[in-house]
Amino acid sequence: MRFEPTESGVYPTLIYPPYVSTLKRGPTQEPLRIRAAEPVQTNITASSRLILPHDTDLTKHGQGEPLGEKIVITGRVLDEDGKPLRNSLLEVWQCNSAGRYWHKRDQHDAPLDPNFYGFGKMLTDDDGRYRFVTIKPGPYPWGNHHKAWRPAHIHFSLFGSVYAQRLVTQMYFPSDPLFDFDPIFQSIPDLAARQRLIARFSLEQTVDDKMLGYEFDIVLRGRDATPMGL
Repeated sequence: MRFEPTESGVYPTLIYPPYVSTLKRGPTQEPLRIRAAEPVQTNITASSRLILPHDTDLTKHGQGEPLGEKIVITGRVLDEDGKPLRNSLLEVWQCNSAGRYWHKRDQHDAPLDPNFYGFGKMLTDDDGRYRFVTIKPGPYPWGNHHKAWRPAHIHFSLFGSVYAQRLVTQMYFPSDPLFDFDPIFQSIPDLAARQRLIARFSLEQTVDDKMLGYEFDIVLRGRDATPMGL
């Protein structure tokens, strides 16, 4: 199997000074290639037993309905040729509608929602499609620079057949005024690649008067690849 080089500008550099923490955690030396005598072919078995009740509905984890705008998100995971990635494990995590994560390190002045923990997981189907229900996350301050606010976003983690194939990206929402001021979003040099991180509003996926629908496809390689490493 032969892979073409990655398209220029699709992926963020490991050190991007406007994103301040990369200055300390980004590698400053050239990477070393490790050649295994027999590379691991698989150590992940994506069984439906991995998916627990309500893993695909983040609004059902508490004793009542969470606060905020209920939405549904769906899309396909595809390779560079447009072929679906079947039976692949996806994990998602996000803050609540007030912009706070359910995590002890998030102590900023916003309320926790006792009915929203902000994490879930799912498997893609035979068409490479995933679907989950959640609450639209809020923006939040993150202390990177003066008046630093993150645009509303949801984190995606994708697994291949081995743990080393894990990829992480972020999904944003259309027309967010914070895009121009967010170093993480702006760390992707190519404008077209940045646009591929923004979900599309979908009236087709909208569920009656219950929740608005969004579509977000993830392409793993090639000229239309979704930026990763965010």
